[in-house]
Amino acid sequence: MNIMHNKEVGLGNLLKNGETLKEFRDAIIARTQASGHYNGLSKLEFRDSDPIGYEKLFSKLRGGLVHARETAKKIAASPIVEQEGELCFTLYNAVGDCVLTSTGIIIHVGTMGAAIKYMIENNWEANPGINPGDMFTNNDCAIGNVHPCDIATIVPIFWEGKLIGWVGGVTHVIDTGSVTPGSMSTGQTQRFGDGYMITCRKTGINDEPLRDWLHESQRSVRTPKYWILDEKTRIAGCHMIRDLVEEVIRADGIEAYEKFAYEVIEEGRRGLQSRIKAMTLPGKYRKVSFVDVPYKHEDVQVSNAFAKLDSIMHSPVEMTIKADGKWRLDFEGASRWGWHTFNAHQVAFTSGIWVMMCQTLVPTQRINDGAYFATEFRLPKGTWCNPDDRRTGHAYAWHFLVSGWAALWRGLSQSYFSRGYLEEVNAGNANTSNWLQGGGINQDGEIHAVNSFEASSCGTGACAVKDGLNHAAAIWNPEGDMGDIEIWEMAEPLLYLGRNVKANSGGYGKYRGGCGFETLRMVWNAQDWTMFFMGNGLMNSDWGMMGGYPSATGYRFEAHKTGLDQRIAIGDSLPLGGDIDPTNPDFERHIDATAVVKRDKQCITTEDCYANHDLYLN
Repeated sequence: MNIMHNKEVGLGNLLKNGETLKEFRDAIIARTQASGHYNGLSKLEFRDSDPIGYEKLFSKLRGGLVHARETAKKIAASPIVEQEGELCFTLYNAVGDCVLTSTGIIIHVGTMGAAIKYMIENNWEANPGINPGDMFTNNDCAIGNVHPCDIATIVPIFWEGKLIGWVGGVTHVIDTGSVTPGSMSTGQTQRFGDGYMITCRKTGINDEPLRDWLHESQRSVRTPKYWILDEKTRIAGCHMIRDLVEEVIRADGIEAYEKFAYEVIEEGRRGLQSRIKAMTLPGKYRKVSFVDVPYKHEDVQVSNAFAKLDSIMHSPVEMTIKADGKWRLDFEGASRWGWHTFNAHQVAFTSGIWVMMCQTLVPTQRINDGAYFATEFRLPKGTWCNPDDRRTGHAYAWHFLVSGWAALWRGLSQSYFSRGYLEEVNAGNANTSNWLQGGGINQDGEIHAVNSFEASSCGTGACAVKDGLNHAAAIWNPEGDMGDIEIWEMAEPLLYLGRNVKANSGGYGKYRGGCGFETLRMVWNAQDWTMFFMGNGLMNSDWGMMGGYPSATGYRFEAHKTGLDQRIAIGDSLPLGGDIDPTNPDFERHIDATAVVKRDKQCITTEDCYANHDLYLN
């Protein structure tokens, strides 16, 4: 019956005009390139003829997207989603261009759109077919995803048998079945160790997940209960938004909806240009950023000898702002991709910059793919941000992304300052370190993995009129939240001995950067437990502006054979956090003198064994 359905709805009929999706998309690209306006829309007829109706439609859809996100995340069991809000829902038109997005990790405005466009370009409508009630899943980084732990569920939206759009939902899952436990592993040097990889696979029909998919996916990861509840989260949100679109069409008509789905993108393009023109000073801005890749150390175990070297990631940017509000972002000179998991697809790079810009440059504009069409990018092929080899690993793409964007923020902030927009200045957002990752048998006797998302609350850069905020947000999630200690202790066999502001970690100047945080964790009631460090310790990627000092770099502290079990039994003193001066350490005074302690600048490691009562400073 499904084959008959494909013949009825499939190739050439999805749009009800004889065009394939690829032909339709190619025509839109051609009109955009020829006119300089998205889809050739030099006039916004719907908006200009019925501005109130247009705004009502925007408000209904935008409100519905945010509501779906807030409702759906309550279904999730994973603290990454439920506590930190690591999810996002986005509405697309028929060709996969973003119309509107919810709050959350809005880097996926571009990544889910890239997956839809991949399906269009590769004729998914003929095979496996695109039908009402279908669901597709993607986490393939070679298509445009950030890293494999970002799992996207994509649902087509039909009206009277015609494909009119798509909705996508993404969550960051705890584990992807990679070489090492956790969602962002470092032990592999190629894609083939990154874990479970899904390439725009049809995983559901008639609004139900396929049974083979459910069994295979849960058997492929270490944390199946979190995996399946995250999927239910994504499906629930996508279906809520699809129902909302159908409700809007019944109220306002299909003609109004389809006009809106293209005009609002052109409005977003114009909105970015108008803000650039108003808030920045024309000219060329050249900035640079670096981050260390210390792989030669004995605590980095990789299978390939050619990966055992220390290197530096270089990320320069030349930002050209023109008087008419057009701009160009050129990353010529960026380092080549490497044998590690820090590489990024160009869509991850170009989409992620809007997370920051929606807070400073375009907070009053439409947040959609219009900004992408208003920007000229140059990311040279073969670099870390545009690899030309399908073997590249992407599990911890953020190590480079948050560092690479730092140069761009400083350039924009210099431009804001030049025009007198002082509150928008950000002297350099934090490099979100450290990521506590690991896994084994948890306190409930289950195979488990961890990814502590406390890093979603690091400091923000200094402003031109005030200090940065302490442990308040992350560049990749402006709604970041540390989460409650009690929730993390339920999910991880790691007791908190302390959680504190990380003193003196923001850069100093007339106004200082915001400080980060530190948490001291003790392994408790676990078996076969491993953890590893993921940060920057030998270099820093953020410097001050106009004479301000750079932020602190990181360091690692871990302790084994601590004797804390005996200290707890007799009520002796314990290390409780507050590592104020790493050169005059305090933790070591409250553990056995014979403990094995590692306190150094080696902030990238691969997994190592931890016994109960061992310590890890995050």
